[in-house]
Amino acid sequence: MQDNHDETVNTPGTSCVWAVAESKAGTLTQCLGVGKQFHHEPVVKLISRARGLRKLFEPRLFHKREQCPELVISCGFRAEPAVLDIKAAYGGKPLTVHLQRPRIEGYDLVFVSRHDWVEELDRRPNYHSMVGVPHQITSARLEPLRDAARRRLSPDGRPIAAVFVGGSNGAYIYDDRTHQNIRGAIEQLARDGWRIVVSVSRRSEDSTQQALSTLDSENITVWDRRSDNPYLDYMAAADAFVIAKDSITMPCEALATGKPVFTLDLSPIVGPRLDKFERYHRDLHETLQLTRPFEGKIEPYSYVPLDETRRIASVIRSQLERP
Repeated sequence: MQDNHDETVNTPGTSCVWAVAESKAGTLTQCLGVGKQFHHEPVVKLISRARGLRKLFEPRLFHKREQCPELVISCGFRAEPAVLDIKAAYGGKPLTVHLQRPRIEGYDLVFVSRHDWVEELDRRPNYHSMVGVPHQITSARLEPLRDAARRRLSPDGRPIAAVFVGGSNGAYIYDDRTHQNIRGAIEQLARDGWRIVVSVSRRSEDSTQQALSTLDSENITVWDRRSDNPYLDYMAAADAFVIAKDSITMPCEALATGKPVFTLDLSPIVGPRLDKFERYHRDLHETLQLTRPFEGKIEPYSYVPLDETRRIASVIRSQLERP
């Protein structure tokens, strides 16, 4: 294996942004969301999860002869050693940003979700709090999709409710009680005159897909996971959202639209992971008054759309512009 200390080739005046994460949609989309505020196509560097001999035969994450990045954005603990290696290989030049509380020190800027913030971080000037997590959803991305999506999903012009569900995650479990709760919410909305579009996630178990697929009807559309993912169309078309509580990212994405966002209770698993998710939802609902718990009915309310991705980028930009 070669080392990383090849001769550096830079392109003067060209901005270069690297997104470093393991191949998990939730971590990578955070890096890309912030990275695209600086460059339309960040260079993606995926951290391998391979071990042993398999890892030895994989290509290196980077070569020092690559253009020196101006900005490196990472998320997830597996990215941390690699990012600090990148910074060292380029003589400390890249500005390094981590979108999670890191396990090791050395980053220039760190953004930590409010539900993970601890008092000791108040004393670290390079640490900043954020609401939930950044992502790639923007009004500019959704607006061109809205009219066509609404015509297709609600040809009679009825309001559309998007219901997004995930999967068991150590804080909540998708058992029969959870499935009944989700089904009951969808059926109630349909009786109230809503068109319902339902999207499961990569984490959803087959049992969840099966439990919801039986609802598919004229007024309820359930993604079958075989066709192209309609998530963006559902987001663009929605007049309101009902989102299962096992996701951190999906409520943040929905809150970027300015539409009402309701959270749906699931069967809890008592423990520290549940405590973390409940802190997150209490912060969104009680402290920030951005979301509402779903209690059988969707009612309008207003709030300033959440745009943490842009705000985080503004903090990074200020750091980049320092002499």
